[in-house]
Amino acid sequence: MIIDITPTISNRLGVWPGDTAVSRKVLLEIAKGANITLSSLTATVHLGAHADAPSHYGKKGDTIEARDLSLYIGPCQVIRVPADRKTRIEPDGLPPITDERVLIHTGTFPDPEDWNKDFAALSPRLVDFLHEKGVRLVGIDTPSVDLQDSKDLPAHHAFFRHDMAILEGLVLKDVLAGRYELIAVPLKLEGFDASPVRAVLRSLQ
Repeated sequence: MIIDITPTISNRLGVWPGDTAVSRKVLLEIAKGANITLSSLTATVHLGAHADAPSHYGKKGDTIEARDLSLYIGPCQVIRVPADRKTRIEPDGLPPITDERVLIHTGTFPDPEDWNKDFAALSPRLVDFLHEKGVRLVGIDTPSVDLQDSKDLPAHHAFFRHDMAILEGLVLKDVLAGRYELIAVPLKLEGFDASPVRAVLRSLQ
């Protein structure tokens, strides 16, 4: 079974305030007599479900095409963490961590087409804790691993210290807690600070 955990990319999809929203320009169209339909896309690379590159938040960090693809493919654990809006999740009370990829459902960003700025985020202590457990990638169902009004980005910098991968903007509301196979490969965008991904889970049974 394949579970799609990617929001639909359309001009309704919310993007970070001030970032580049989705737009499509149709260059040729069969319905108007052309032999093909051809269009171009303009948007932020931090679009919907996306992988951050270390260059997004750290000096001399790798850009997205240099990331090890094995980070984004393989067994993962989905955990559901009751989280209050505009708070940082701490490691206390988490279930046992079983895999080197962990996806966290917070439930605090329920509709990717209706932006709410008070979503939950991760604490640096949680990132340190997951690193100690051997975790290499963390995904979250919010637009950022830090709070929207954060300027010093402590969670991002904790990821940078440990060279861990980040997935943001996942849709996990209908995903049961448990173990899956994750496939969420970023595009090979030279020099870029992030890439959209088509993130899916496959059952391990």
